[in-house]
Formats: sequence, structure tokens, C-alpha cells
Amino acid sequence: MLDTDAPADVDRHPKEEPTTPPKSPHSKHITLTTYPGQSGIDPVPLQWGAPDAKSRGPIIVSRHPSMLKRRNAMGAHGGSYSIYNALAIAAGDLPTDFRPDFTNTEPTFKFPWQPSWADPTKIVSLDPYGHDIVAQFKDYLDAGWDIRPTMAVTRANMKLAEIEKAVSEGKLAVDGNIVVDETGEVRVTKVAVEPVWYLPGVAARFGVDEGTLRRTLFEQTGGSYPELITRPDLKVFLPPIGGMTVYIFGPPERVSDENVRLALRIHDECNGSDVFQSDICTCRPYLAFGIQEAVREAQNGGSGVVIYFRKEGRALGEVVKYLVYNARKRGGDTADKYFTRTENIAGVRDMRFQALMPDILHWLGIKKIDRMLSMSNMNILSEMIPKDSRVEIDAKINAGYFTTGKQYTMEELAQIKGRGWEKWEDVTSLIDAIGIGYY
Repeated sequence: MLDTDAPADVDRHPKEEPTTPPKSPHSKHITLTTYPGQSGIDPVPLQWGAPDAKSRGPIIVSRHPSMLKRRNAMGAHGGSYSIYNALAIAAGDLPTDFRPDFTNTEPTFKFPWQPSWADPTKIVSLDPYGHDIVAQFKDYLDAGWDIRPTMAVTRANMKLAEIEKAVSEGKLAVDGNIVVDETGEVRVTKVAVEPVWYLPGVAARFGVDEGTLRRTLFEQTGGSYPELITRPDLKVFLPPIGGMTVYIFGPPERVSDENVRLALRIHDECNGSDVFQSDICTCRPYLAFGIQEAVREAQNGGSGVVIYFRKEGRALGEVVKYLVYNARKRGGDTADKYFTRTENIAGVRDMRFQALMPDILHWLGIKKIDRMLSMSNMNILSEMIPKDSRVEIDAKINAGYFTTGKQYTMEELAQIKGRGWEKWEDVTSLIDAIGIGYY
């Protein structure tokens, strides 16, 4: 017998002692969908556009067994982060019956009620009372109902290199209130907003019927929300997409005051430029310029607002954006082909669909804009624009993104070229050819 063999009296395949499997937090029955009129289905009344929060009713979206039959909305809280919430529950890190403790979470500023909050045509993509559920629906919360905010209002100081530079160069003054010190620290009120869609209103904004919208949302999300089809009585949907953040410079009560000037920047997310300062586009320079001018307006006695939407890559996503970058750089990065490269990959040049954008302006009570800090060739300093972004700028001028600007011929656009990848591609090809690897 080899010394690696087990003695004859030793079981080569010992039996494991039976263990009791952990108790699942889920019931054995899975409810795939519900139907109006089904036994026990009794949604809490919800009247979108009612004159106040209590007559409108709370938004109940939880699928917890105790809430399922009373819910009056579809989807889930958290927007795109709702999936991480599900992962936390699946991993056992978050109880299925968890209820948040909202002590001391109330808004740092109480935004005054606006007539648009009670107009079902003015606000269709956010809950106008989503910031104030603790005050408005305290009785429900005290009774254990799972009702959650979809907006939060806080205040903070922020620092931006461009603002620090503007202060050091004397372009912005230190006033101790808005710009608090020489390092360019700026006081700001911030409002985070998660999407809450009133489907009849969203359908009307896009010029389609509600049934078409529901079916398309159901089919194009892989059938993830069957109640879009089976529950036509539920009119509110919390989609799994990003929301927005509002940055207010100066006293927030000025925002809705028509007697003071307002400067506004609407900005759609561009992670590569906004955060990491990629020079292929102008997003970071326009964002920084917008913040600078919003601060300046606030220092002059007005109000400055920057609204940051989570619509990466014109809402096409960062993967599509980088594929377009590759196609541009390898296929000749010229302004005449700028939008064609995107359309070839995504099918459209832009999916931001600004039809829902005005809702946050209505919620804030903005009735006039004295200075719109848009992508205009007249309102950004030339030294802030990266050289490689000229292709984007001139293509957008020609496409009508600017209210004024030179109209180019296709021949002229073809002469506007971005930086190539010749050195990078050549180096890569040489390494592959001689067989040198990376370690």
C-alpha cells in the first residue's frame, strides 16, 4: 500500500452531516404581476395634479407583501440604483422589510409651493412633493408604510479649480457669503431628484398615446415591468434611470423671485470631460463657465442655477460614446462626419429628448431667465476650449445648436480636423509585429 493511500477502515467518501438551509427572506410564491379588480387589490388613491400633497396622496411603490396590494405606482425607488438595492437584499445585507429612519433629514430650505405643482401638464417627470414626504405623510410613516423621498435638499461648500483660478485672477470677488475665501470655495444649495413619471403626461409630451408608451417601455426593458401592461389603472412609474441635481448659488428664495435676475445653465452629464477633463469635447469648460457666471449673478444680487442631468453621452451611454470616438479617430475626425459617426452606431444623433427638462424649472418656480448659459459661441472664453474639441464645436454650430454662428459648407467642415491616433496606432502595430508584450 502506498503511503498516500487511506487505511482500509477510513471512509474515502465521508458523508456530510445534514445542515438546515438558511431561511429565505422571500415567500415561496412569486407575484409576477397584478391586475385591476384582482382579489385584494386596493391601491391608495393617487390624484396627480391635486392642489396639495395630502389630497394628491403618497406614492406607494414597494412590492413588500404588506404593501403589494395597496401600491399605486410601478417601478422602484432609487432610479438606476434600485438594482443595487436588490443586490443588497439578495446578498443578505439588507432586510426586505427595512424602513429608513428619516430623523433630521428634512430639507435645509423649504421651497415655496408653486401653482405648477398642482398642474398635471406642467410637471410629469418628478414628484413635486418628493422632498417633503416626512411632513406631508407622517401618519403613513408612523403606521409603518414604506414611503420614501424622491428628492432631497441640502447645502454644502464646493471647490472647482476653474473658480479658484477666476478668484486668483480677480474675475470673481471673495464676498465671504457666496465665494467664501481665496481658495474659491463656494456655498451652494443642492437638490437631488429621482425620476417619477406620470405616464399620461409623459406620453403627451412625446406626442404618443399612453398605450404605445407603456408597451414600448415594457418591451424595450426586457419585459421587466409587466404592470405597465396589466395595470392601466396605475399611472405613475419610477423608471430605472438617472435623475438630476440642482445647484443653486445665492439665497434659494431668489430663484422664483421675478424681481431679481436669474442665470441658468442646463448641463447633461459627460463623465470623461466633466470629471476627468478629456479634451475631445467642451463639456467641462461649459460646465465650469456656467458655474462661474451663476456665481457672478448671485454676487450681483440675483440668482444662479446649474441643473445637472444624468444623460451621459447625449443619453446614448458611455459605451456608445467611446465606440463613436474610435470610429471618429480611425475614420478621419472631421466636422462634416461628426454626427454621421454617432448615427452609424446608435441609430440617432441624440436621445436626450429635452421634452421633460422644463419640469424642474416649473418646480423651482422659474418664470423668466435673464441669462441662459447655453452652448453659445458668444459666451465662453476661447482659452477654455480644448483644441481637439473644435470638431464638435463647429459641427454643432452648423447643426443649429447655437442661435448665432457661421454656417459652414460641407467642404469647409471637412477641413476641420481633430487630433489623430497615428502615433498610438503605429506603436501598437509595431509592438504586435515584433511580439513584445505588456507585463
